[in-house]
Amino acid sequence: MNQRPLPMVVPEPGLPERVTIYEVGARDGLQNESATIPVEVKEELVRRLLAAGLTTVEATSFVHPRWVPQLADAAELMTRLGDLGTHLPVLVPNERGLDRALELGLRHVAVFGSATETFAQRNLNRSYDEQFAMFEPTVTRALDAGLDVRAYVSMCFGDPWEGAVPIDQVVAAGRRLLDLGASELSLGDTIGTGTPGHVTALVRAFGDAGVGPDRLALHFHDTYGQALGNVQAGLRAGVTTYDASAGGLGGCPYAKSATGNLATEDLVWMLTGLGIEHGVDLDAVVATSTWVAGHLGRPSPSAVVRALGTPRLTPGRR
Repeated sequence: MNQRPLPMVVPEPGLPERVTIYEVGARDGLQNESATIPVEVKEELVRRLLAAGLTTVEATSFVHPRWVPQLADAAELMTRLGDLGTHLPVLVPNERGLDRALELGLRHVAVFGSATETFAQRNLNRSYDEQFAMFEPTVTRALDAGLDVRAYVSMCFGDPWEGAVPIDQVVAAGRRLLDLGASELSLGDTIGTGTPGHVTALVRAFGDAGVGPDRLALHFHDTYGQALGNVQAGLRAGVTTYDASAGGLGGCPYAKSATGNLATEDLVWMLTGLGIEHGVDLDAVVATSTWVAGHLGRPSPSAVVRALGTPRLTPGRR
């Protein structure tokens, strides 16, 4: 009988021993879907992802339904999740979003900024500088209420309207978000144009500006097939938190060239092969991605999901 393929574990010296996978499939993965997804499906997706060992699952966003109608049920979803939802991060674009999170007793929120002027205007309806003025009271109030605040900065590796984004411009935007009080900064390759050398240079530039890799997370899109190579560069630079989306779901509703996020399964497969601990049951995530793909009516773009389907897989040494 043929054995199922497993990643051969061959550690690379100098890489982190363990990483955190910050699962964004339930929010970033579903926000751009055109068909309405029932709140019951979203709830089950979150519960399945947590059961698979993903300790951080970003559940939804308290954005105005006019901008992201797919997430109009954010309050209902978090209510259905009950005490479990209290510990899950949610995106809050402004003080109104924060008010809704506070009303539900949530403890972890995130704000989403831009490294470029054009995307700030298109995504937030604010200028580059105005976005920070909008975030300041949101972050301050969240911290005063004892919440943890994560910050995203998008268009770190290229902008579809402005082209190449200078590294010092990205660092300046990131530092402004961290200076507001964010505990972690996620650097987004929103349109997937980043390459490994670019990742190395950006992480190094943040280090030169006093922001070590322990304060950074990396968020890659696989538009041009570069996501895993970029993760490898991030690992070598010491970054230990990576955003990923089950099944490779997601894009960006304001950047049409942005295709799917880095698939959680593809990331887990590579980390397993490198001998890096991640705590995720690959088989359970593959099964979940196959299940949600059925609800969306299309196959998963994840290479690992396509290769494995749903049978049991136990990664290990050969």
